[in-house]
Amino acid sequence: MLATVQSLGDPERAAGQRRFFKAGPGEYGEGDVFVGVRVPELRKLSTQLRGLPRDTANALLDNAIHEVRQLGLFSAIQTFTRSGAAERADWAEFYRAALRRGRVNNWDLVDLSAYPLLGAWLVEQDTPSELLEWAASADLWERRVGIVGTFAFIKSGAPQPILDVAPIVIDDRRDLIQKAYGWMLREMGKRIDRQLLLDHLEVNAARMGRTALSYATEHLTPEQRTRFRALRP
Repeated sequence: MLATVQSLGDPERAAGQRRFFKAGPGEYGEGDVFVGVRVPELRKLSTQLRGLPRDTANALLDNAIHEVRQLGLFSAIQTFTRSGAAERADWAEFYRAALRRGRVNNWDLVDLSAYPLLGAWLVEQDTPSELLEWAASADLWERRVGIVGTFAFIKSGAPQPILDVAPIVIDDRRDLIQKAYGWMLREMGKRIDRQLLLDHLEVNAARMGRTALSYATEHLTPEQRTRFRALRP
């Protein structure tokens, strides 16, 4: 499978990915390795790995190549989605372990997996409190999982998890936390109740970072966006 991924690569695209995903010295993705495979190709390839054993998935996630780890997550999600309850619990634990050992280690890997795997499992178990624990981590990727994982609850019609996560992350000015926080607020307002978003912003806009506020207000009227931005000192 490694040879297949490498054969689909494009060196020019890989160079662009290294820049886009900040893989340079001192950047958040420092040292990440790209071969230049497009996401649709990885999704298609993952269908061949549906039902893969967790040992195989772990081997993919332990690979240095970004797209191989991505393939491992796509395949794990497909297998998780089609498994029974006991197997799904094991896949949720697989994901926790991978996250703790630093294998879900860029924002695209978090975003493709946090809500359809861990978040989906927590919705089934009605245990959103675990996401607060991840959101309280100082680690960038664990914290982003805690935020983006709430998307599974938002999609199920439950706004409280993101509202509970918000005070934990509101003062974190890292760009990838700001974007995730604002994105989830926006989705809450769009999918569940616009008034919940407006109420949250009335109380918190003055404290929010500029990026989070911009994402959260994206679908509001120009007048509303201007008003909330004016609340920031």
